[in-house]
Amino acid sequence: MRPFSSFQVVLVSLGLFLVACDAFASNEVYALSTFKEAIYEDPFLVLSNWNALDADPCEWSGISCSFAGDFVVKINISGASLKGFLAPELSILTSLQELNLHGNYLIGVIPKEIGMLKNLKLLDLGMNRLSGPIPAELGNLTSIVKINLQSNGLTGRLPAELGNLKYLKELLLDRNKLQGAVPGSNGSDSAPKLQGLYVSSGNPTGFCRSSQLKIADFSYNFLTGSIPKCLGYLPSSSFQGNCLQDGDPKQRPTIQCGNAPPAKSHPGVEVKHRPVEDRSKHEAASKPAWLLALEIVTGVMVGSLFLVALLTTLQKCKKKPSIIIPWKKSASEKDHMAFCIDMELLKDVVRFSRQELEVACEDFSNIIGSSPDSLVYKGTMKGGPEIAVISLCIKEEHWTGYLELYFQREVADLARLNHENTGKLIGYCRESSPFTRMLVFDYASNGTLYEHLHYGEGCQLSWTRRMKIVLGIARGLRYLHSEFEPPFTISDLNSSAVYLTEDFSPKLVDFESWKTILSRPEQNSGAISNEGALCILANSLQGRHLDVQENIYAFGVLLLEIISGRPRYCKDKGCLVDWAKEYLELPEVMSYVVDPELKHFKYDELKVICEAVTLCIYPSPNNRVSMEELCTMLESRIDTSVSAELKASSLAWAELALSL
Repeated sequence: MRPFSSFQVVLVSLGLFLVACDAFASNEVYALSTFKEAIYEDPFLVLSNWNALDADPCEWSGISCSFAGDFVVKINISGASLKGFLAPELSILTSLQELNLHGNYLIGVIPKEIGMLKNLKLLDLGMNRLSGPIPAELGNLTSIVKINLQSNGLTGRLPAELGNLKYLKELLLDRNKLQGAVPGSNGSDSAPKLQGLYVSSGNPTGFCRSSQLKIADFSYNFLTGSIPKCLGYLPSSSFQGNCLQDGDPKQRPTIQCGNAPPAKSHPGVEVKHRPVEDRSKHEAASKPAWLLALEIVTGVMVGSLFLVALLTTLQKCKKKPSIIIPWKKSASEKDHMAFCIDMELLKDVVRFSRQELEVACEDFSNIIGSSPDSLVYKGTMKGGPEIAVISLCIKEEHWTGYLELYFQREVADLARLNHENTGKLIGYCRESSPFTRMLVFDYASNGTLYEHLHYGEGCQLSWTRRMKIVLGIARGLRYLHSEFEPPFTISDLNSSAVYLTEDFSPKLVDFESWKTILSRPEQNSGAISNEGALCILANSLQGRHLDVQENIYAFGVLLLEIISGRPRYCKDKGCLVDWAKEYLELPEVMSYVVDPELKHFKYDELKVICEAVTLCIYPSPNNRVSMEELCTMLESRIDTSVSAELKASSLAWAELALSL
């Protein structure tokens, strides 16, 4: 390359100075605009007022500026379902103190340039889909107080450089895929302990240098080795769900840890690479300053143009309106048609990400129920309740616009239920990659009524306990049938649809409603509007509600199942109803329907149960009574109070103990 003249050097230097001055006036707007360009889906339009032509970003959503209004100090856009990447240009915001992007769908890696934010005090990227290693450059965040990277897909080893953060008080790294050892050593294992602190003649390393660290969570990763002694003050829950060798039974099973690469250091590799790095630094130092500056500016400009072009292309390819759903029609018709969905239908229902539920259900390994149409998982939300997650088993290519509307209608209907004897819908999950449709219920910890009747110990279900379950089911059905218009019904009412809490209180959960949705003939049909778009609002669809009389008949069969302990159908006795009919109306043989496991029952209450069964199973639906009448009859003639139980039997104290 031909050497520049002194005049050219002056011109280049002046040009760089002018560029720098111009960038100083607009660099923060540029950084934020680049961040927005890296977001390819913004369903709630949080970034809609981010205008790159606006020289003052202080009024943009989620942005807070300094008191003088000349620097961005906070970015807080949490729970906005943003999809995209983290732009390295965020490092330009040198005055930034808080970066909170918690609970979005950000993908890709954490840019190492984030480590340049010397004033950053809060970094919250938790509950996203970030991958790759934690950059060692985060150890340069000299002002950081809290780092939250939990519930992502981060891999690799924990960088020991995080121990350089002398003001760090809270570090949340749980529920990732981190491997290797937890870095930390006091320099001497035999060091004495003084006033609760380890004292060592050697230099502490890793997290043993973090003197201010009060809260840390490394749980549910694939960390190996042992817990550093200097972190012994942390609760054991901070390290559970790993592959640590500390004898904690809450560590991962060996079969899971076998998939994690061994946590071995490679000092030889590091030493071998150092001469290369030193040589590169020497070569860089030997270049003239002006040439080095020109190369840097040129590289940044080319890199920025490439990044902008890449993100623009990605945005065009991936950004789709949320109301467009693939619609399978014949080859002569359009492959895709706009499908209008009433988005207001689910505005008040909590939407979970698949990753949240995957973490809660331990990688969807805890299956507690299954059918040809769905799988049911048990899980525990972090800091929250136990949950039951029903996942619909259907391929994306078989999912039509009508099914999407029925799914939304189902979620909206279930979200309205609020009764002590009906399952509580906590939220739902709706994602396209991978294709996911799930319902999330509050978990009833005692399993199903079916399991207790047919696989459990008979003594657990005393007569009093069975009567309490009967009354609970009746009250739940009365609520569903009488407080909704049209009435809400359980699509397949049986003992498997009744979940029991710890105190054996019944909860009706409709896990089988998908059968009625998937079998509907309308799912493959539709009307086309003048514009060629299929536009149907959810409130114009026929509800999934079944015939109330079918529920009443099923309730009668369920009553028989509860008092007899027999399944609805068995090979030797056939149909339960057919078997019981000859005993229901004859007082002298009525007791034959009672479960042989029961040593004590109340004859008067058996009579009212048999009467209720007879009213429910009339062949003609018009002759069956309503749930309101049935519930009133059962409540008035069944007494589950303590005094009535003590009066009924000299053995009631034992029965009562089982019922508590």
